[in-house]
Amino acid sequence: MKFGDIMTAMVTPFNENDELDFGATEKLVEHLIATGTEGLIIAGTTGESPTLTMEEQIELFKFVVKQVDGRIPVIAGAGSNNTKEAIHLTKNAEAAGVDGIMTVVPYYNKPSQAGLYEHFKTIAASTKLPIMLYNIPGRSSVNMSVDTIVELSKIENIVSVKEASADLDAMADIIQRTDEDFTLYSGDDGLTLPVLSIGGQGVVSVSAHVIGTEMKEMVHAFKEGNVKKAADLHRQLLPTMNAMFSAPSPTPVKAALEMIGIPVGDVRLPLVSLTEEELEFVRKHVK
Repeated sequence: MKFGDIMTAMVTPFNENDELDFGATEKLVEHLIATGTEGLIIAGTTGESPTLTMEEQIELFKFVVKQVDGRIPVIAGAGSNNTKEAIHLTKNAEAAGVDGIMTVVPYYNKPSQAGLYEHFKTIAASTKLPIMLYNIPGRSSVNMSVDTIVELSKIENIVSVKEASADLDAMADIIQRTDEDFTLYSGDDGLTLPVLSIGGQGVVSVSAHVIGTEMKEMVHAFKEGNVKKAADLHRQLLPTMNAMFSAPSPTPVKAALEMIGIPVGDVRLPLVSLTEEELEFVRKHVK
């Protein structure tokens, strides 16, 4: 399954009582679809999954699936460092009608490569949905090796990987050693164009919340052979991309959405609101 070139790891809107805000979620989904998003990832890291209860995650899956109504793929962030819990959430996400699962490298436990393989193999066996692996050593403290990803790609419904290791050599090796129908996505906005240049499919983006149209234009320019235009756009967009990570994510992008008239509420503790200085920095780049 192709998930699209520009996928957005959607923030989770909260109201003033720190509860899920479905009215704001409806507006956000429509904004993202209208500005270039070709696939949505719900309740991933950017969606503050560590602070969501499983019940909230399932509610969110059901609501977004209904709102999207088949227009673009909806991928559920259903990972955990507890394999049984990841399977339980995966099954509930499948029942909610999502189009695929993104499942992250287990964090904190620091499993071996053999443990990673068995973790993802067991999750894959629990569902018929296509699965996107999520490698993010900066948050999980474990880097899934190229060999492990290549072996996992041989499992029928493991079809993609979101690579947030920033290791272009490893990404090139993954692309070289996996089948053509296995896709690799950049997990870093600023590496979108370099990843495309080595054969990646696209990006799982945070910045697409506010510059989705421009990012889609950049990706499509590259894929149509207009490399100069794509490079020009990349250089123009890079400062805004970096601004979206100028404080713990998703705090800057939630503030940026507010600035462009898409209010999604604040972040949940242990994340905190931006300072005035941080807000001004984000405002400068969003402007």
